[in-house]
Amino acid sequence: MMPRSRRSGSGEWEKPFWQQPGWLLSAGFFLVLALLGGFVVFAGDDEDTNAGPGAEATAAPSADPTRSTPSGKQSNGAEDPRPEGCRTDDSDQAVPPKSPADLKWKVYQADLVPVSATAGPLLYDGVVWSCFARTPLGAVLALHSITSKMSGSEWRSVADRQVAAGPGKDAFMATRSKEADEDAAGAPGSDGTYIGFSMLTYTKDQATAMLLIRIADGKYGTATASVVWEDGDWKLRPTLKGSLTENISFVGGPEGFVLWGGKDGG
Repeated sequence: MMPRSRRSGSGEWEKPFWQQPGWLLSAGFFLVLALLGGFVVFAGDDEDTNAGPGAEATAAPSADPTRSTPSGKQSNGAEDPRPEGCRTDDSDQAVPPKSPADLKWKVYQADLVPVSATAGPLLYDGVVWSCFARTPLGAVLALHSITSKMSGSEWRSVADRQVAAGPGKDAFMATRSKEADEDAAGAPGSDGTYIGFSMLTYTKDQATAMLLIRIADGKYGTATASVVWEDGDWKLRPTLKGSLTENISFVGGPEGFVLWGGKDGG
């Protein structure tokens, strides 16, 4: 899964910073997030309603009277657009202060991905894991699930169904189609692993979170990504230039993050 060097503005190939002395990393999925993020903060592109990761923090709103309910109806009587078998309890709109009691870990290639029997994903259709609660926890779990699939040979199946429509998706698809597929190998979590998150913004229509990753050498890295609620589920929202993540950096430790529970795979 090691990403390749990228072409500079002059047309010459140059090493990204993680291949330069002092920046060598070992976590394959973190490197993929870095590659897809482009190492650029597209601040000017993200100031409208199509903004991707890194929007200004906002407080969680009060409950939406049209939120979906487990019965398959919205509380205003309208039909829930979710597919058959997808029903979640969306009543808890608070950002969770700790890992949920039902958190488990599901293996995808060499990654361990956090999942919850109540917050999602509830449906598994091959590589597409869907049906997340319309809650802060559901949004964060969707971010982990979708971003972990974007480097391997099955990325297009996920992107077609789980990346929000718009110019950002078009830009991402065009760029990603030119990159080689790199399926991960090795023991799950051996290169590095997700260990927590920090919610930066949340409403019932969008969420932006910073994902915390512990790399195999013990260092901690973060990447910021966003989802939007579209067609009855959370979908990954790229920036207008097609970047899935941004603000990729090292941090000194896990302080200030909500940490996931123990990893047992599954």
